[in-house]
Amino acid sequence: MTQAPGADTHGGMVLPGVPPTESEDVAGESLVARLKRGEDAAFEELVRAHGPRMLAVARRFLPQEADAQDALQDALVNVVRAIHTFDGNSRLTTWLHRVVVNAALMRIRSRSRRSERCMEAGAVEAAGQPRGRAAWAWSASDLLSKAELRQIVREEIARLPEPHRVVLMLRDVEGLELREIASLVDAGLTTVKMRLHHGRRALRAALEPRLAASKAS
Repeated sequence: MTQAPGADTHGGMVLPGVPPTESEDVAGESLVARLKRGEDAAFEELVRAHGPRMLAVARRFLPQEADAQDALQDALVNVVRAIHTFDGNSRLTTWLHRVVVNAALMRIRSRSRRSERCMEAGAVEAAGQPRGRAAWAWSASDLLSKAELRQIVREEIARLPEPHRVVLMLRDVEGLELREIASLVDAGLTTVKMRLHHGRRALRAALEPRLAASKAS
């Protein structure tokens, strides 16, 4: 991956939740200072305070629990290695978010290219959007912002083939530009656009009956 663990050019969009308070910012600055001094207790505090949120991010990219746990461990190692590059220009939570996203992507990119190609040729077209239907009005980010739909949307995103799920997450949830996504997933721009298109179509096809059932209940 070309992007350094500490890079934060896009800020890393976090799913809806409670934003950090001023006191949390101060606590984050103190924690960073202690991590830079190499205090063991600071690392334990990092895991306790931020580990659950980082694991939740990893799970959105890696639905298999063992994979998500491994990505979290990779991310924590990267945090320790790169903490001296953290300059405080962004929130600690934002920086940690980007580190764990990068760790998850590294896990995904290390997998077999053959396996990826098999998934690429598979079920997405079968689940695709029928012709002639109206354009999907909401992005994944829009849907995830609606509390009552959030679990349904996350479940269906997790079921997408990995190449499409990753691109959809990076574009519609993380808010990255297509060219940056192409660099991160080591694919051509046309391939990224195709994966995003098919991922959105498959997500719509899967969501429509579930959303209709939810609205009717």
